[in-house]
Amino acid sequence: MKITDMLTMSLKNLWQRKARTILTVLGVVIGVASIVVMISLGLGLKQSMMEETKKYSNLTTITVRTPYDSGKAGKNAEQKLLSDSTVDKFKQLDHVVSVSPKFNMNATLKFGKYQVDATLSGLPVERLERMNINVGEGSLPKEGEELKLFFGQFVLQSYYNPRNYSYPFYDTGKTLDWDLMAKPTPTYFPASDSSSSKNLNEESGAGGAGKNTTRKYSIPTAGVEKYTGEYTSTSYDVYCDIDALIKMVRKIYRNKAIPGQPTKKNGKPYKNIYYNEILVEVDDFQNVTTVQTLIKTMGYDAQSDVEWIKQTQQQTNMIQAVLGGIGAVSLLVAAIGIANTMMMSIYERIREIGIMKVIGCNIRDIGGMFLMEAAYIGFFGGVVGLGFSYAVSAIINHFSKGGSGLFGLGGGSGNISQIPPWLAIVGVLFAIVIGMISGFVPSQRAMRLSALAAIKNE
Repeated sequence: MKITDMLTMSLKNLWQRKARTILTVLGVVIGVASIVVMISLGLGLKQSMMEETKKYSNLTTITVRTPYDSGKAGKNAEQKLLSDSTVDKFKQLDHVVSVSPKFNMNATLKFGKYQVDATLSGLPVERLERMNINVGEGSLPKEGEELKLFFGQFVLQSYYNPRNYSYPFYDTGKTLDWDLMAKPTPTYFPASDSSSSKNLNEESGAGGAGKNTTRKYSIPTAGVEKYTGEYTSTSYDVYCDIDALIKMVRKIYRNKAIPGQPTKKNGKPYKNIYYNEILVEVDDFQNVTTVQTLIKTMGYDAQSDVEWIKQTQQQTNMIQAVLGGIGAVSLLVAAIGIANTMMMSIYERIREIGIMKVIGCNIRDIGGMFLMEAAYIGFFGGVVGLGFSYAVSAIINHFSKGGSGLFGLGGGSGNISQIPPWLAIVGVLFAIVIGMISGFVPSQRAMRLSALAAIKNE
């Protein structure tokens, strides 16, 4: 029997019992739709969590700091401090695509009677440009220019009145109405303290614009981050070009001890300026742990969000498995329905099977015909179920946009239910395979029927 004949006969046999076939297909539709929608919710939840993580974390960046005791005066104190030679050393590591030193300097920024105790984060200009900062006014600092500041969108919300420690934003809900681009920012740096040696990992706050600070310096603004109201990793930061910041710091403190920098036993500063952090960017998220472990074996403090992210991924994978299992129960019920339909079909067509055997039809062709009928049921149920899944997914995404999302599982501009192409294909193929598995036992029964007994059956 030709394969085309088997396909045609199987389809005709199903069509002769339309009501039973439609009801069986409907069970597969519900099963496929359930499992696809449930898995799509798990995928959407995982994607939503990863997108939220990216807002305040770089998934492929390792933050390297000097070991806590390395910044203190003593024998070989300079060995583990972060310098240009350290940057060059990290660049030689496998899977590392870029290495960026970071120099922090605390300062007090003033506007009228208000001030904010900020940390000026000096980074290479090329690193700032790769941070995908959404610039609202002005631009990012440029290489070779004088020191200019770039403000995060929420910096103005952090200004307070040092007399009564009142915060206008938290008291009124309104950001201070100041144009950061209009005038240079009055800036006060912490006074030099040559009698103490601080570690690079310790805080050295400016302590207010008073006797413990330097004279006022007016620093122009390069740009301001576009205000979106959504928190990002740059929202509260003040950035600048690292070379311009170091140049100004050297000028301010000259040969005095720089706050936050290590000093020798006699309290005098080292000739070099050491970095507070080094940002090591890895080529792939999967290689972060390997590089991080290697840096730790070199004696440095290396941190990343990889452990927390992997733990989050495990939780979302577990949720996705549970949701998929719930959907699989419906498909299991549909499989039982297919098996029942095929068994009933055999009982009704015993005489037909006997005649096919008597006229010389291959036994395997008879079994294959019943398998094809089961596969047809799985195919039609899978296709219709997939279409139903897209409809349900669209409804879920429609009601989950904005607010806190449907059932609290997301919201915003993302889709909480996502059906990628591979899931659609797998859903249909899985339905076909389930149909064939369900029809296997009935097809074997049809192959084992005695031809004479089948012909005599009424």
